[in-house]
Amino acid sequence: MTPAAARGAVFRIRGLSKVYHMGEVEVSALRGVDLDIYDGEFLVLLGHSGSGKSTLLNIIGGLDTATTGSVAYRDHDLTHASDAALTLFRRHHVGFVFQFYNLIPSLTALENVELVTEIAEHPMGAADALRLVGLADRIDHFPAQMSGGEQQRVAIARAIAKRPEVLLCDEPTGALDITTGSTVLGAIARVNEELRTTVVVITHNAAIAEMADRVVTLSDGRIASEHRNAVRQSVENIKW
Repeated sequence: MTPAAARGAVFRIRGLSKVYHMGEVEVSALRGVDLDIYDGEFLVLLGHSGSGKSTLLNIIGGLDTATTGSVAYRDHDLTHASDAALTLFRRHHVGFVFQFYNLIPSLTALENVELVTEIAEHPMGAADALRLVGLADRIDHFPAQMSGGEQQRVAIARAIAKRPEVLLCDEPTGALDITTGSTVLGAIARVNEELRTTVVVITHNAAIAEMADRVVTLSDGRIASEHRNAVRQSVENIKW
């Protein structure tokens, strides 16, 4: 496989800072972050709670805006984009997976995924998306009939059904046990490998970093370290 860095940057982040105002108190969530994220890369963002991981993910995903600095997605400037432009960016280019699944209880797995395919320009079939995450035999089940790991895989299928170029995952295994979480991570890795989707995963679990092409560690709103794995480990080979 061609190294992700050789395929060009999807995101170019320069001097990114984010300050939140809580009454008279200013909280700096990001402090001058410079980072490129490459096409087809599996990137893990490590760091303790409050290190700035989620803020960074939300800004590159168009859910939040920076205080200073710049973010470019390919040839699109997200820094000065309007709310309408950011909505279109999220709709057409980005899939999100969060710690909690946010499935609609009254809809089956298939119907939950179909909600996204109805608004996407070039979606894959909902059943195909569920098959990719290993749920071909659960498409007619309701969320209450599925385990937490299965519900999270439905959420992944929903995110990838619109064929996003980027999949952003915020603590996708945070509410799951190790065995279930490894199944979910395997589904995310499969999406990266088979669809060549650029994947960014936020976690505080350092073991997950072994699955990545590259690992960036944040601390106090800054990049504390960065390294590239010579070999990506499969989920089965990770020592939890």
